[in-house]
Amino acid sequence: MHFASDNSAPVHPLVMQALTRANDGSAMGYGNDDLSAQVVQQVRDLFEAPEAAVYLVPTGTSANALALSILCQPYQTVFCSELAHINVDECNAPEFYTGGAKLTLVRVPDVMTPDSLRAALDGEENRGVHGPLRGPVSITNVTEMGNVYSLREMTELCAVAKDYGLPVHLDGARFAQACVAMGCTPAEMTWQIGVDVAVFGGTKNGLMGVEAVVIFDPAKAQEFEYRRKRAGHLFSKHRYLAAQMEPYLTDDLWRELAISANTRAAELRAGLEALGLEIVNDTQANMIFFRMPLRAHYAAKQAGAAYHLMEPENVPEDTPVMARLVCSWDTPSETVQALLHTFRNAL
Repeated sequence: MHFASDNSAPVHPLVMQALTRANDGSAMGYGNDDLSAQVVQQVRDLFEAPEAAVYLVPTGTSANALALSILCQPYQTVFCSELAHINVDECNAPEFYTGGAKLTLVRVPDVMTPDSLRAALDGEENRGVHGPLRGPVSITNVTEMGNVYSLREMTELCAVAKDYGLPVHLDGARFAQACVAMGCTPAEMTWQIGVDVAVFGGTKNGLMGVEAVVIFDPAKAQEFEYRRKRAGHLFSKHRYLAAQMEPYLTDDLWRELAISANTRAAELRAGLEALGLEIVNDTQANMIFFRMPLRAHYAAKQAGAAYHLMEPENVPEDTPVMARLVCSWDTPSETVQALLHTFRNAL
């Protein structure tokens, strides 16, 4: 009963088979092989962006930080929500890769609104050389709290950024889950509404470890190439990154896996609600935040449930404590029901 993270899930068998195929014989390095070229074209086709520059990197942190580095000068600031992954989980990597640009936090618990973003933008660039210039707006979809921006909300945030002449970065570690939940295409979720650089995540959705940075302005391509190399993220045996993406992009496997994860989460949410438990987030994708008495959490974990508590444990055992459950591409319905049975007993 493992619901700690979709990072913990295994690699999809088709991906393992593709890695084995890629391991046959020799190929040119550093992305100059045929498979890497094929994957670039597949990503362009998926995003309906024939001129887009596409680069594969091994981690979400490198994808986000390098993406921001081509959008932001060291004397600028990146606007993001307080709970954005680039703020709470990336150990100042964006600041490092941009050469020192700061983050300006939009004062919202999780989901930015046009008004909250505009207030943050108006709060900067008022001090001349004593403060930073406004820089890119970074949107995370799915958010760190498992919420999903609608297409309208994304469009409105991009419009605010464009009102100030600012580029937009999309942190898409769970891009597939968001796209499925929104019922839109990758193009509709990105460049068609004003996103300048998007991260198309794969690691959390069945891949071993690869993310695609999709740059819709090809004029930024050369800068990204130099920054990726300087950062140590240009794989010499690049074909093994491409080999993961190739089956992911074939026959919409990326979408199929996301649908599976989101469906299991919806099933799990319904079961939690039937147990009378408080659901904290909207649960449109594959993450659920809920509260249950601490003693019940302890009992469930003792029975074999694996997930993370998100609030302090030094409280009375009857205190409702928030926890996170994450469904993965391979989570079966039987495991969801087993977890619900465990919670029922724990309560």
